[in-house]
Amino acid sequence: MKPVIGVTSDLHDQLLSLSMDNIISLINAEAVPIVLPNLLDEENADQLTETMDGLLVTGGGDIDPILFGEEPHQKLGNICPERDAFEISIIHKMLTLDKPILAICRGCQILNIAAGGDMYQDIYTQLDGTLLQHSQKSPKWHATHYVNVNKDSLLYKIAQKEKFKVNSYHHQAVRKMPVNFEVCAISNDGVIEAFESKKHTFVLGVQWHPECMTQKKDGTSISIFHAFVRACINRKK
Repeated sequence: MKPVIGVTSDLHDQLLSLSMDNIISLINAEAVPIVLPNLLDEENADQLTETMDGLLVTGGGDIDPILFGEEPHQKLGNICPERDAFEISIIHKMLTLDKPILAICRGCQILNIAAGGDMYQDIYTQLDGTLLQHSQKSPKWHATHYVNVNKDSLLYKIAQKEKFKVNSYHHQAVRKMPVNFEVCAISNDGVIEAFESKKHTFVLGVQWHPECMTQKKDGTSISIFHAFVRACINRKK
């Protein structure tokens, strides 16, 4: 049996939305994806969590800074409180059960907050120095800047590279790491690009969008999804 992986979705004007790149990447990695509604009912959320073998936390808009004790920065974009609340709840449940999590872009930020970390609301005004273009103008599948990977990390085991190029679509970024989590990749300007849990079997957050690069046969992106699905299979056994 293929693993069943829950995929989070965006919510706007009572409409759910999700890029098919996420779904196709999981299907190509031999998983069965199910799109998760932003349910706030604990009983339903508990049943969903029991059904899933893994969780893919997808990209999207900005995150409510109240969740990490700040008021809105003037550069804060659109937020979805229902999505924030649902994802934090279901992330907590998956962490407690030690079920695999792959979190992408916005997903890695909400994972970090759920685990007790925080984030920059806008890197261009809150970080010193000259930054790279983290909201690229080129096609979504095109890798534009490098990330440097810690050799003693899950990400390095997956990619087998100390340095590789990624795509980039964000103006917010992870700041403080929670307990039992550590940074595993940074960009050349010092922005955190990936982090992972040192306590759980497979919990990986990446700031870029590997789902947009798998269909262009990017080897590292494909390896990330395959490693995630393998972890879900192993957890299922």
